[in-house]
Amino acid sequence: MKKIDASAELTLNNVSVSFPIYHGGARSLKKSLLFHGSGGHLASDANDRVVVEALRSVSLQLRAGDRVALIGANGAGKTTLLRVMAGIYEPAGGIVRTRGRISPMFDISLGIDNEISGFENIRLRGLILGLTNREIDERMDDIVAFTELGDYLDIPVRTYSSGMMTRLTFAIATCFAPEILLMDEWIMAGDAAFITKAKQRVESFVAQANILVLASHSLETCRKFCNKGIWLDQGQIRALGPIEEVLDVYTGIVTPPAAEPADVAPFEVS
Repeated sequence: MKKIDASAELTLNNVSVSFPIYHGGARSLKKSLLFHGSGGHLASDANDRVVVEALRSVSLQLRAGDRVALIGANGAGKTTLLRVMAGIYEPAGGIVRTRGRISPMFDISLGIDNEISGFENIRLRGLILGLTNREIDERMDDIVAFTELGDYLDIPVRTYSSGMMTRLTFAIATCFAPEILLMDEWIMAGDAAFITKAKQRVESFVAQANILVLASHSLETCRKFCNKGIWLDQGQIRALGPIEEVLDVYTGIVTPPAAEPADVAPFEVS
């Protein structure tokens, strides 16, 4: 395992994210109940528009060595928080500071152009991830070998099956040692053999991360891989601290959601 770089850091200070609702009738009781049931929080902005407050005054500081589990109900703000950390969403208020290369694993198809070839997409996606052309060239043989796509890499990816696309995007996303790794616990793969291969690759990928932020519904996964926890509820942090303390508070108030369907294969790092 590589030596942890103590300079990696991820800080959020009073970060808020709101999504306006433009359709008529948004103030209706029915829609209010729908948002409440999904974990959203309704409010009005300065222009008296109805908005969903996805994150509300979230503050945290993560340093090298932190392995953080994001827990909470669907709609609590976990995905929004990951996207703010990755720089995909710009907060409506507050400040986000990062030090270190960020690797988002919750949307590994980001930046893929369906009209160009697999080889061209490897280079494009690599540049989006912050790699230089030289770094991409150094990793190209490994990426190509891992995809097992052969001559298909010469043709537009719009001709790929979903399984082929997963092989391509997964190979690119895990081709370098991450400094700040943001990820969801579920990865869909094309077949049983590739699922096994993907799990083995993720083992090394996660182990090399300086900071890990993992959104998970599985309390077992949280305990296994994380040393800290954050419980999000309606866009706010309800608990933050050592993983066991946060899970004790969470399970004392909330019944954990049911497991994912059997046809969705989680990756696990042993």
